[in-house]
Amino acid sequence: MIPGKAASMTLLPTTGAGRNERSAAALPRQREPFALPPDVVYLNCANLAPHLRAVTAAGKEALRRFRNPSEIQPRDWFKTSEEVRRAAARLMHSSPDNVALVPAVSYGVATAAANIPISRGQNVVVIAEQYPSNVYAWRDTAKAVGAELRTARRDPEDDWTDAVLDAVDEDTAVVAVPNYHWTDGARVDVGAVGERARAVGAALVLDVSQSFGASPIDVREVQPDFMISVGYKWQLGPYGLGYMYVSPRWWAAGRPLEASWLTRAKAEDFTTLVDYVDEYRDGARRFDMGGYPQLVIAPMALAALRQIHEWGIERIEASLERLTALLGDSADEMNCTALRPGKRARHFLGLRPRGGTTPELVERLKAARVQVSVRGDAIRVSPHVYNGMDDARRLIEILSS
Repeated sequence: MIPGKAASMTLLPTTGAGRNERSAAALPRQREPFALPPDVVYLNCANLAPHLRAVTAAGKEALRRFRNPSEIQPRDWFKTSEEVRRAAARLMHSSPDNVALVPAVSYGVATAAANIPISRGQNVVVIAEQYPSNVYAWRDTAKAVGAELRTARRDPEDDWTDAVLDAVDEDTAVVAVPNYHWTDGARVDVGAVGERARAVGAALVLDVSQSFGASPIDVREVQPDFMISVGYKWQLGPYGLGYMYVSPRWWAAGRPLEASWLTRAKAEDFTTLVDYVDEYRDGARRFDMGGYPQLVIAPMALAALRQIHEWGIERIEASLERLTALLGDSADEMNCTALRPGKRARHFLGLRPRGGTTPELVERLKAARVQVSVRGDAIRVSPHVYNGMDDARRLIEILSS
């Protein structure tokens, strides 16, 4: 039995993917806050986001302080990281107490796998071609305990949500899925999946790296056990600092991966660190990575999250939907196929050339200074607010030729 599951069976109304469906006005194009070269059409945010000028400035200032460490006080080890925690929690519609700071999705998934009980004969549900960070820990755990790693599969025109729901049964211990498939933006209704998981007593572990910061999600509706995101894609921050929501049901007896002094109670008082304690800091902070204050990259992450809040996540999504809608509507013109609206993310999409993603096509895009990613059999197009409609038209022109 998963700790606290009985108390979680009263469900909140969901919006499917936890999305705020109210309409939002699109932002005007935001090119100036970034330092992208003017001749580059960068449609690859799902791979690696360009740094905001403010993020670069925050990193430079943090490095400058290290030239004279006497400027760095004990409180600085905690102040900025707590601000980062609060900013990430706001995007989740959560309390900062629910958020742990982690270096990678794999770290968060390993934490979940170390805490969620899985027994011989049970199964863990993932989806086909899921990003490996949310697969390897479950594969290893299932093998170690004699459980099944069950891969939900679908036909090209079918829905991932139905495939996952069909794969979940009374023996399911964990459902570990994304809310959007990383290769093409195909949508998984994690609200419906979470409801099904709770009905059979399974835990829900989400990798939201390909949406967090660009598409709304509300943990009060979706109710995940663990929800993890990197910080360097749609989150616009530096590599090496990510965010993990942990449901309160896992706090009391939760086992962190590391025995860090920074996660222990009274860690802020450096004069008493030799008075070893068993108690942890409040909430999900027990799951923080060792060295989580990240004195250089935490200020960079905070600058990125503040900009996202200033723009507004609904407005970011509305801005990107204008571009992806044009690309999706032009798929036939480009001799490609694309998932229809409602089946895909609003902020990115996959275009599947009917002739396949040939090396010649990839080289032609590179030569034209158009940056996308090829993932599986799809050209993954992932714009951000620095892109305009002319960038989308440029890609259409190249693929149509």
